[in-house]
Amino acid sequence: MSCFDFLHGLRSLLTRKWTPFRYMAVAASLPIFASLPNSGCGGTIENLLIPTGQEVEMGEQFSKEIEKEIKLYKDPEVVKYIQELGQSLVKVSKRTDIAYEIKVVDTDEVNAFALPGGFLYVNRGLISTAENESELAGVMGHEIGHVVGRHGVRQMTRQIGLELITSLVIGDNPGMARQLAGQFAGIGGAIGMLKYSRNAEREADALAIQEIYDAGIDPMGMATFFEKLKALHDENPTGFAALFTTHPAPAERITNAKRDITALPKKAGLRKDSERFQRIKKRLPALKPVKKK
Repeated sequence: MSCFDFLHGLRSLLTRKWTPFRYMAVAASLPIFASLPNSGCGGTIENLLIPTGQEVEMGEQFSKEIEKEIKLYKDPEVVKYIQELGQSLVKVSKRTDIAYEIKVVDTDEVNAFALPGGFLYVNRGLISTAENESELAGVMGHEIGHVVGRHGVRQMTRQIGLELITSLVIGDNPGMARQLAGQFAGIGGAIGMLKYSRNAEREADALAIQEIYDAGIDPMGMATFFEKLKALHDENPTGFAALFTTHPAPAERITNAKRDITALPKKAGLRKDSERFQRIKKRLPALKPVKKK
């Protein structure tokens, strides 16, 4: 029996009405399930086991917890622009089965992050630091790539264990999503949860480059932004610690991005910037000087 067949059967078993037989069958399957990440099936486990609805519910609960601590930026023109740019990338992404919610965080920190289920947060500092629209789109595309790859779900499965995830899928604990959100309550817990593997980061970068290209934006902005971040971080590591806590060092990413971009078919009319982006940047408050330590 293939890995796919086993996992599909396990999920089918989990979603039927609870019986003693099902309990024994699931229990007997757990040792086999635990061995699957090392057998070449790791990329499909969470995708098959955790339904999209449960993923979205978890993301919604996490967003509620996080928004108790962060301040959202409310300028309607800025928010509308960021949402429309993000949705233009979502539209050409490889995952359009969920509704993405995109918000702007009122902080100078240069960062962005995405929660499971399509909840994307873009820091005001990131918008100000990006030189052009393609650089901003690169970072946003990367975060959308994490949602497409369901990297948040995979990370949660590793951190909280199969038993809790199984309980969530079975549905015998209706408050499980809220409990999980409480476990990762607030921005600190979310950042800890979002420390993805190198492979997940590589996948998100590759997906972002394709999304940007398909949306008619010059993907080279992604590479130039990595170069900019590397220079800023080398000059003042502590000033850009937030971004480097959730993302790997950019040296390898610059090389990989340029390689992937070069491999794309030539396309005329890719835009690097827009008047609207520059207008939006001017609406934002000036960033405070970063103190060197």
